[in-house]
Amino acid sequence: MEEIFRKLDKIERMLQDQSLQKKEILTLKEAASYLGVSKSHLYKLTSARAIPHYCPTGKIIRFKRSDLNQFLKLNKRVSLEQLENEAIKHSIKH
Repeated sequence: MEEIFRKLDKIERMLQDQSLQKKEILTLKEAASYLGVSKSHLYKLTSARAIPHYCPTGKIIRFKRSDLNQFLKLNKRVSLEQLENEAIKHSIKH
């Protein structure tokens, strides 16, 4: 019986994740899960205005998925190989 409950719980989580992937506007909890950070960390980012967010009622915070995707792409760290290739290209040009 426990095995059935575990499988049902797993299916429920998968359905929630699938539903989350289709939403364009996310709640704080959903956005934190999407980014893989805690709600408190995400709230700190909003307080510091380090991440785009919306407050349609003045209290409730919402996030646009495309804004979160752009946020995830900030501060890209290139690999050493990419860095070396860029250095070679630069030295050849000059």
